[in-house]
Amino acid sequence: MSSNLYDFSTLTGSIHAALSGMMSSGWVVFTELVLIGLLFLLFYALLGLFLVYLERKVCAIIQNRVGPNRVGKWGLLQTIADLIKLLLKELIPIRKADPILFNLAPFIVILASFMAMAALPFAKGLQAVDFNIGVFYVMAVSSLGVVGILLAGWSSNSKYSLIGAIRSGAQIVSYELSVGLSILAIVVFSGTMQLSGIVESQADGWWLFKGHIPALIAFVIFLIASTAEINRGPFDLAEAESELTAGFHTEYSGIKFAFFFLAEYINMFIVAAIGATVFLGGWMPFHIGNWEGFNHIMNYIPSIVWFFLKTFFIVYLIMWFKWTFPRLRIDQLLTLEWKYLLPISLVNIVFIAFIVLMGWHF
Repeated sequence: MSSNLYDFSTLTGSIHAALSGMMSSGWVVFTELVLIGLLFLLFYALLGLFLVYLERKVCAIIQNRVGPNRVGKWGLLQTIADLIKLLLKELIPIRKADPILFNLAPFIVILASFMAMAALPFAKGLQAVDFNIGVFYVMAVSSLGVVGILLAGWSSNSKYSLIGAIRSGAQIVSYELSVGLSILAIVVFSGTMQLSGIVESQADGWWLFKGHIPALIAFVIFLIASTAEINRGPFDLAEAESELTAGFHTEYSGIKFAFFFLAEYINMFIVAAIGATVFLGGWMPFHIGNWEGFNHIMNYIPSIVWFFLKTFFIVYLIMWFKWTFPRLRIDQLLTLEWKYLLPISLVNIVFIAFIVLMGWHF
């Protein structure tokens, strides 16, 4: 079992006890909600800045280029300069656009990613909400983002935006099926939909290894389908600049465009975090059988470090996809899902159910 050296529940419990000694229970809950909200806002902003910088550097390495290297040391301040530029840009009103829906769409996209992030177990004892149906909750709220995208495309009164939104809607609804089935495969293995429970079930080994070949197939399908679901290349048909200018957010400017831009990167992090939690043990250390000495050393690495190492490994894989493969056509994209990934996922989950029923997994 993993060490309790870095259990955050001790810290959170002491904060709760300190607040309880100063105010009534109602005010304690309100204060804790405000504190968690502020922490998530800060984390959201910093994570977005870092991921944009990381993608530029990863892209530069893959394409044998330099990447940002002028503004600040190693170009670290480049994304901050871009943020300031976007915040100061004029918000251009679009004639004949639906003003309410046009302004509401970016907030829906941002809100969906915020709600999904709330359920992520970042470390042992460090989770905003721990639902007993955590997997179901994350899939439900993350799919709300497509509503914002469809509203943005339709309300912009632009043919480019509308085509981009329709493409995105078809793409996300299609690939959600494969994402859901690949995660459901691990739910069958672990016997729970609670994310903390899925992490705990991997104390003696990650499901990617314990689940044999079916778990590996589910992981590969999850990577492909989730990359498509968040509109990342080579599946970025919804914002194909060679065809649709910028797709569903063509008519947006300033901070509203920044919301869409930021949400794409945060969704990439959320997808990677779910993959790391479900398939790679989340914050659980890497253990090998009865290697007590090795396992004991692994326990000394903080659980939050394990979580971010695994998450950024999957983030790197998603970035690698984008800068390696050419963009698909829309018919190829939907064919890949409906003719290949979905049938494989269905057969795979039936096979996993049989393996679990027979007790053949580790």
